[in-house]
Amino acid sequence: MERDNNKLLHGPLFSRSDSLDRRNAARRISAYIYGNILILSALIPVAPSLEDVGIAVVLGAALSTFIAHVFAESVGQSVRQSDAPSPPQPWLDLRDSLPILSSAVLPCAILVAAAIGWLEPRTAQVLAEVAMLVRIGGITFVIRRLEGARPDRSTLLGAILLSCVATAVVAAKVVLTH
Repeated sequence: MERDNNKLLHGPLFSRSDSLDRRNAARRISAYIYGNILILSALIPVAPSLEDVGIAVVLGAALSTFIAHVFAESVGQSVRQSDAPSPPQPWLDLRDSLPILSSAVLPCAILVAAAIGWLEPRTAQVLAEVAMLVRIGGITFVIRRLEGARPDRSTLLGAILLSCVATAVVAAKVVLTH
């Protein structure tokens, strides 16, 4: 049973022999982009200071979004399946939502560097925001890999365009909600 739980929670992302099916890959990429956009939207309005560098805001945004996403996915899954979900299905939904939580790791690490004095708070915030845009754009390289193609100039151009569109989405979210 331990082997099955390990595969359920960690496969096939960490396995070279199993390929991730398109449906699960699409769900994880969607959650990844969604999480990064919301973390970036939470970062922008934070006014960093030496006492408060916004770590709680970023963690709160990631955790609340993760919980809301898992809840929404479970409700959606109940509509897709007329019968009761199989026991591993909630765990699969949870695993597919994990990229939302992972989107907070890098910006929090950068903000911690400011909290302990390694970086100025404003510098850390800008670095965290740029890191989020790079993460969003970088997903084009993952998509190319899932397609079985090698990255090329169009992949880089796609990354730049995706980052620009994400910036517009974040700007709209910040303007409309703050």
